[in-house]
Amino acid sequence: MRNTTNYIRHTKYGRGFSLAELLLALVITAMLLAAVAIAFNASVINYSENKDIFRTINNARQALFRITSQLRTANAVDPNSPSNQCTLITANGDNITFSYSGADNKLYLIDNSTSDSYTLCGDVTAMTFTKNTATEGLVTYVKSVQISITVASGDAQRTVSSAAVVRRNLKW
Repeated sequence: MRNTTNYIRHTKYGRGFSLAELLLALVITAMLLAAVAIAFNASVINYSENKDIFRTINNARQALFRITSQLRTANAVDPNSPSNQCTLITANGDNITFSYSGADNKLYLIDNSTSDSYTLCGDVTAMTFTKNTATEGLVTYVKSVQISITVASGDAQRTVSSAAVVRRNLKW
């Protein structure tokens, strides 16, 4: 026969969790939530850094596109300008200079006839214009220009490069 008092006592106190079990479950849940929060925070920081470097590289590419377009259609390019500058006469006859300033890490477009300057790109850490020249008689002219722009955002640093052939100086 069955002892009813033991059965009632067992069923009355045997259901549910003890205080130690509840505390253990709470600690495990807190650790899991902390791990998820840390992963989410790292994801947000990574997204922000990627967005910043993307914006910086995109600005550098747009500036590079403008420079190469101007160089391809230029009437003349100054072969004697320093490696951080490129002075040219555009197809419209404008005298302009693309100039990198290491003091403020910016690339400028300078209209030499009015001395107005425009910022083409910021966050530039290095820039070079390598001019490939040719000499015909006593005249030295620029055949092509290789351009390299290094930009930085936070700890990330990237270099974009391009080259442009001055089409007016092509000899057939």
